[in-house]
Amino acid sequence: MSDETTARGHAELLEARRKSRPLYWMVAIFSFFVNLLMLTGPLYMLNVYDRVLSSRSFETLIALTVLVAFLYGMMAILDFVRGRVMGRVGARFQAELDRRVFGAVLQATSMSRAPRQAATGLRDLESIQRLITSPALMAMFDLPWAPLFFWGIFIFHPLMGWLALSGAAVLICVAILNQTTTRRPLETANAASFASEQLGSQIRSESEMVQSLGMREAAFDRWQIARGQSLEATIGAADAAGTFTAGTKAFRLFLQSAMLGLGAYLVLIGELSPGAMIAGSILLGRGLAPIEMIVGQWAVFQKGREGWRRLSILLGEIPQEQPRTQLPKPRARLLADQVTVVPPGEKQASLRLISFEVKPGQAVGVIGTSGAGKSTLARVLTGVWQPAGGKIRLDGAALDQYDPDVLGQHIGYLPQRVQLFDGTIKENIARMSMEPDDAKVVKAAQKAAAHEMILKLPDGYDTRVSATTGKLSGGQIQRIGLARAMYSDPVVLVLDEPNSNLDNDGSMALNKAIKSLKHEGKIVFIMAHRPAAIQECDMLLVIEAGARRAFGPKDEVMAEMVKNHDQIKRNAGKAGGVS
Repeated sequence: MSDETTARGHAELLEARRKSRPLYWMVAIFSFFVNLLMLTGPLYMLNVYDRVLSSRSFETLIALTVLVAFLYGMMAILDFVRGRVMGRVGARFQAELDRRVFGAVLQATSMSRAPRQAATGLRDLESIQRLITSPALMAMFDLPWAPLFFWGIFIFHPLMGWLALSGAAVLICVAILNQTTTRRPLETANAASFASEQLGSQIRSESEMVQSLGMREAAFDRWQIARGQSLEATIGAADAAGTFTAGTKAFRLFLQSAMLGLGAYLVLIGELSPGAMIAGSILLGRGLAPIEMIVGQWAVFQKGREGWRRLSILLGEIPQEQPRTQLPKPRARLLADQVTVVPPGEKQASLRLISFEVKPGQAVGVIGTSGAGKSTLARVLTGVWQPAGGKIRLDGAALDQYDPDVLGQHIGYLPQRVQLFDGTIKENIARMSMEPDDAKVVKAAQKAAAHEMILKLPDGYDTRVSATTGKLSGGQIQRIGLARAMYSDPVVLVLDEPNSNLDNDGSMALNKAIKSLKHEGKIVFIMAHRPAAIQECDMLLVIEAGARRAFGPKDEVMAEMVKNHDQIKRNAGKAGGVS
């Protein structure tokens, strides 16, 4: 990860924070008055001890008490308002970046880039939001006004002032030591917690396999090891932070007692009044409070800072998409020109110099051995992966000229592993739209030959499904996934192993759907191992070790492959006879 990339993401976060700059200034102004009003208590004590008790004036006591009540009320209102303002600053920051981070997480996950940052991106944004709204950040606004309280102590007596400054210097050193000492344990704890959560999530997502293969004990043992490492690291980090928090609190209380002791000594020698002694102790506590708060809340600071760092990497790695010119709905013409694909995170190309052209009404079967590059081609055709070289053009326009959401309307995709989301079947077919179009949902299901199957379910299209429940069979899920791919009436349909979970009726329904799409002038790509899947294909693309071996009409390509196969067998036989 280059520094330039991280700096780009850092600048994006700063820009989002900069939009709330007027609100930060408002909080700073409120903080000034709040800290100014904090002098109310010490001044009240000073007047009570030095004036009221000596004059025994009830009227003065009542007047001072009423004034103090009013000032404390004003302080409470200002403190409450600045807290509400900071709450809205945090919410505004998160709302400003929610869509951006959500999109970056999806893109990074699909492209296997910045995996840790992608997995924690949304949580990192919440960590920053929590830091903005936490008392710890509010203490940062109070910290610049701490010299005001120390100045007040110096007015009472220089010795008390120097004691206060010495104590503050010690606490600042403790805060710096806290940062340097706890950073590594907190990072280790966060990493261990992330690994534990990831393993637990994997085990839950594959619960059926874990149960069926008798892997429960083994899975639990491995998860428990990861969980134990996470707990051990978390306890270590908490112990380190707790040591500094407890030490800071004890030292601050000791300082206040020392201030009282020094004040009492100065009173005894006639250099200080009793009211100034009490007021000095209160001022010291107020001046040290922000430092103590920062030390106590350091874990919040650390998480927010780590979240900022990881988000800088994620947003720098996944640049913000620029607005694209709205293109008209394309015709079903697709051209691949010398396409080379290097999977994200890899150094070796999985597809090299692939070229072909497909016209309206054609279905293309893509065949090859496992690992030949069929699924890679499917990801490139749908725009999930970008070619390292060459272009794929839809009706003359390169795929990257379309907005991803718009491209998804023109190119339908059925992946190898179909996943349904929590919701109704209607919502899943409508791609989780907030306002599903019932007519389009039914039409897509009919095209996918799934309409009758859905009607037989308990609640039809309103049957609720979940990614974790097993109400539907693999074949049913695959047919619903096909309907989802066809919901937006795409001009190109990419099917990756579409009949892997289908029975004979399902395969016949799939072939019928492909035939219908061809009749409508659409283009269909079918990545397949099984011959039944390419029954309706007109063209055949053969990929071998990432390179195009053959492309053309299906019968011609099949005949050529058989001819080459027979030739290889004859050559092998001759070689065997000679030996």
